[in-house]
Amino acid sequence: MKGTAPENSSKNLSTEAGKAQEVFRRVETKYVLTPSEFQNLLKAIAPFIKKDRYFKSTNCSVYYDTDARYLAIHSLEKPLYKEKIRIRSYNIPKSLSDPIFIEIKKKYNGIGNKRRITTTLRDFYEYEKTGELKTDNPQIKAELDHCFNFYNLKPALYVAYDRLSFAGKNDKNFRLTFDHNVRSREDNLRLELGDKGEKYFENGEIVMEVKVLNAYPLWFTKALSYLKIYPASFSKYGRIYEKRLKSLAPQPALKTVYQNLEEPISNQAINCLERKNYV
Repeated sequence: MKGTAPENSSKNLSTEAGKAQEVFRRVETKYVLTPSEFQNLLKAIAPFIKKDRYFKSTNCSVYYDTDARYLAIHSLEKPLYKEKIRIRSYNIPKSLSDPIFIEIKKKYNGIGNKRRITTTLRDFYEYEKTGELKTDNPQIKAELDHCFNFYNLKPALYVAYDRLSFAGKNDKNFRLTFDHNVRSREDNLRLELGDKGEKYFENGEIVMEVKVLNAYPLWFTKALSYLKIYPASFSKYGRIYEKRLKSLAPQPALKTVYQNLEEPISNQAINCLERKNYV
């Protein structure tokens, strides 16, 4: 679909000209950089990277979850397998006819798999009401139906950030993104209502995400080693929820809340919250 911003991947399952890619599989690793680390890294790797086709964008997402935020809490446990469901647009939709993506993002043992359907805001809102959605990929539609019905999903959090995207000059499967100004809100959970929100980082940190099929290029490994930049576990949805949860008061009351949830929150999730001093 014209105007959308597909991402690089091991396999593009689309053969129609202009149609957005629907399935991605790759190793994804995140880093949280200070502004100076960001600048120094860019200088070090500049000879080896080029601007992606969609170099600058504001990525806007609404994450869906249960009333008790089961998917967010499960993510905090750092499980072997986790999944997220969201709708996403690249830049703020100007009308209900603008294209968006409905995405299921799964990670198993460090390997990310993203499956998505391209539709419009109008058609997605109709899907929320009726479960009906026109698509030429019934398999992904069936997976979405299962997630929405099994979890009884509802909009939970709006997240936006300003992204710079790069690719390797000599490696089409190497993709590098830098996300600035990560922000969120728990109200006005619609993509067309602007990208305002509360900033997550206080000192201008940047989330770098490296997406590859196999090993890092040697030049990139050397740059990370020289600058002493190391991976960091950082799920935007999970971390933002974690921060908001931590700000709640009184803290002791939370343990009772989690132990009385109707949803299948595991004992490990409660233990995870205890370790982080939330309960």
